[in-house]
Amino acid sequence: MKKLFFTFLTLLFSSFIMAQASGNINYQNQQYTANNTININFTPNADILVSVKGLANIKADAYTAIFSTTQTGKTTKEVNEIIDQRITNALHEIKLKKGVETFVDMISFVPVYEYETEKKVFNRKTYNEVPAGFELKKNIHIKYTDPNQLNEFIAILSANEIYDLVRVDYFSNTLETIKKEMMNKAKLLIQEKIKNYEMLLGETFTNTEKKITDDYLVNLPVEMYKSYEAYNSSSLNLKKAANINQVSKSVTLYYQPVFNKEFDFVLNPTVLEPVIQIQYEVKIAINREKKPVSKTEKEFILVTSNGDLKPLNINTARQNH
Repeated sequence: MKKLFFTFLTLLFSSFIMAQASGNINYQNQQYTANNTININFTPNADILVSVKGLANIKADAYTAIFSTTQTGKTTKEVNEIIDQRITNALHEIKLKKGVETFVDMISFVPVYEYETEKKVFNRKTYNEVPAGFELKKNIHIKYTDPNQLNEFIAILSANEIYDLVRVDYFSNTLETIKKEMMNKAKLLIQEKIKNYEMLLGETFTNTEKKITDDYLVNLPVEMYKSYEAYNSSSLNLKKAANINQVSKSVTLYYQPVFNKEFDFVLNPTVLEPVIQIQYEVKIAINREKKPVSKTEKEFILVTSNGDLKPLNINTARQNH
């Protein structure tokens, strides 16, 4: 009955898991800054600061889902046999899927304790910690290329009492190519901005002092989920003190990508599914003040009759004359 209930629960939420494709890691308190756009710390002493920001949305071409499983038992042999049987049965069916690779990661193997009551005459009860068995944890890593396969994995694993989807990692083989494309696009745009400044000011920045910096920021889908509680509570106008029992509210997760409104250009602007997002920024600081060229003073050396070298101050010699 317990197995049947968990299977139903997993199938009930399988569409939700596929939609968010992030994993249960997002149910913890998050410290992510999902909507913050890139901003390079670059504050030189300059007259003009020219900046270009770019965003690229990249669809993943490979995924890795991590499922966690735990097994307890009275002996080490019992624990190992049961968990290996559950994992082996699940992976045997999963490996039949096209383009799938698997890996089992050993996490922990520790003894489990419980309390035993010791009652003595004229004394309080004493609780002694005694060994109760063992706990074994393993993670199953599944690499795949078709995102629709995740629902199939969930159904297979839940049939073997494996329910905890920890996280889903996204990968792309085009990241370096996209980075170069963004750099070339930003170079053309920042040159155009500089030309506009020259035209507006009626001067050229060719011989001015310049400083430049740039950087990338990559946002993965697992970092981009936010949560909220969807409910409408009634307001009670109680005249006397009363106990109020509140019902636990459902927490909803949703994918929140970086918005494209603060960027000078966007590659693949339409986002339908969770994507890898690359942000790129380049900044150029221009100092319009021309530094005066200092004249180097000539130094004269006097050679004495003894062959000694002495510096000769021309200004002092002129004043004496």
